[in-house]
Amino acid sequence: MTAETPDNAGAQADAPVAGPAAFTPRVRQFEAAGFRAWPAASVTYDGAWMVRLTAGHPAKRLNSVNSLDPGDGTDVERRLERAGRLFRAYGRPLTIRVTPLTAPAISTYCDREGWARLGASMIMEMPLTEAVDQIPLQDIARFVDAALDSGSLLHADRAGLSEVIGAIEPAKGLFVREAAGETVASLVCVQEGELAGVFEVATNPAMRRRGHARGLILSALRWAQARGARSAWLQVEEANRAALALYAQLGFRPVYAYHYRRAPEAAG
Repeated sequence: MTAETPDNAGAQADAPVAGPAAFTPRVRQFEAAGFRAWPAASVTYDGAWMVRLTAGHPAKRLNSVNSLDPGDGTDVERRLERAGRLFRAYGRPLTIRVTPLTAPAISTYCDREGWARLGASMIMEMPLTEAVDQIPLQDIARFVDAALDSGSLLHADRAGLSEVIGAIEPAKGLFVREAAGETVASLVCVQEGELAGVFEVATNPAMRRRGHARGLILSALRWAQARGARSAWLQVEEANRAALALYAQLGFRPVYAYHYRRAPEAAG
């Protein structure tokens, strides 16, 4: 449910959902937690721009330029050219992740140069008020097998996902639900301090709409709460209406939106 597939290009202006409140320490906290919870193989900085690259996995969140300060929008063209050389070395298209922390000058440049808009997603949050039940897996290989079975992973990305999960430094829970000997749902929960992040939620297509994802999410969040988490968060594509409805029913509420930009020649 969190797979990052392209949305319709040019659908909306580059504006945060949360308005002025988006520029708060809370949003910075979510951004930092997300970077730690889903680590890229290579991270470099150009001022307040974070360049994340991962040769083994194609996800845009692992292969993107992230502006961390709305005030750092100087010399955009030259800095993107410099970042582009790194992306070419990794065989990735130059991609910018646009959040409420992104310098407006970057979006202005992308608009002027005709960069496409891709993958509109939402960060959602809910307080944790109940507690406990399922013990997570510790075996990464077994979890990756389950992710393949539940349809959230392509065989070509198996090694990359294993690498990403193995590099997660905060406490992680690998959750799998089975029925009749088959995987029906899987997810990763990363707990760091008061925050519990939910990633890679997937349900076997033949077993959807039976409450498996809902039950697994609640189990994961109870595990995280028992470890000290007080708030849960996740990211979901705005086009994924079924996931948005499920998360709203569970009590998640929107915090802010983000999307990606790519140059016309790389957006296809």
